[in-house]
Amino acid sequence: MSSETMSFTVPETLRLALSAIPETGYYDSTSEFLRDAVRQLLEERQDVRTAIACALYKQGKVSVGRAAEIAQLTVEEMHNLLAERAGTKVQHAFAKLERKL
Repeated sequence: MSSETMSFTVPETLRLALSAIPETGYYDSTSEFLRDAVRQLLEERQDVRTAIACALYKQGKVSVGRAAEIAQLTVEEMHNLLAERAGTKVQHAFAKLERKL
């Protein structure tokens, strides 16, 4: 998996806390800490995973199957969710999915 450098703005108090992360001994770097924090947040927040999966699907960046993996749903559940969301069109016919299953 490739990595990409990102930059973002944080308040001074958060910047200070992040700069001290390597000295705590829990993480080797601030980047490692942030990756772990985001992974944990996504693991705990089904609503965020689902919203991300829907957004990526709507942008055409992932298939329904990959969106289901991201959201930790079955393909059928993902199809239903996408069909329910306003403005989101399911590109794969449900009948085609049933034939594959």
